[in-house]
This record gives sequence, C-alpha cells and structure tokens, in this order.
Amino acid sequence: MWAERIQGLQLAVRAAAGASVSFAIAQATGLERPIFACIAALVVTDLTPSDTRLLGLRRMGAMFLGAVTGALLGSVLPSDAWAIGVGIVIAILLSEALIGRDGAKIAGYACGLIIWDSGIAPWHYGVYRLTETGLGITVAWLISYVPKLIRVERQSEK
Repeated sequence: MWAERIQGLQLAVRAAAGASVSFAIAQATGLERPIFACIAALVVTDLTPSDTRLLGLRRMGAMFLGAVTGALLGSVLPSDAWAIGVGIVIAILLSEALIGRDGAKIAGYACGLIIWDSGIAPWHYGVYRLTETGLGITVAWLISYVPKLIRVERQSEK
C-alpha cells in the first residue's frame, strides 16, 4: 500500500511538472495552443523512461497519422458533423492497419479536431498540433530521466 502511494505521488509530480513545463515552453515560443503540449506531456508520462518513450512514440505516430488524414480530408470536406465522423472512421481504420490499435483513438481525435477547427489552413493546423504534441512528449521524456527521490520497485500484476 505504501509503495503504491509513493508511486502515485511520483507519477503525479512528474506529470504535473511535464505538463506545466510543456505549457510554459509552448506559450513562450508562441505556439497557437499550448494546452496541446500540456495534454501530450500529461498523457505519456510514466515512471520509467522506457515506458514514457513507448507511450510517446505511440502517441506521436497516431497524431501524425491523424493529422495527415485530417489535413487531407479537411482540404476537401466541410467542418460538418458528418465529415468529422467520416474522418474519424478513416483515421481509426488506418491506424489499426498501419500502427495498431494503441493509437487508433488518438488518430481519430486528431483527425476530427483538424477537420473541425482548421478553417482554410488544415495543413498549417496539423503541423502546429504535431509540434505541440512533440514538445509535450519530449518534455515528459526528459523529466522521466530525473531520478526518483524514493526508490520503489513496481510490483508485478497478478
């Protein structure tokens, strides 16, 4: 019980640090929506560098696939509910075929977001979403290398 609480505290501190630092860097560099860097750091943070790296690579791959799909479809489809639905279906199916199920919902989310909110510049919007996501993932990965103040080994699940 004690070990789980320490791990929870360490994860919370790492996630908060990554999210805050990512947001601050994105804001300072003038990225359009710093909240996406914050979200990316929060979602991929784990207690080990290898787990954080794996989660980050999956998220970045899925975001790339979703951004490209969203930009392609956003260039020809209106920002209507049906177009968002069609884009999400296509992005999820492509993700499952190309990179696996782990990132399918993220690909769908990115695609739908770009179709809905890109206006007349879906490629520009997609590049910004990828940049912000990459920033958050990089910060989370770097923070995962900060040594833990209290060492607690993970217990295997039964």
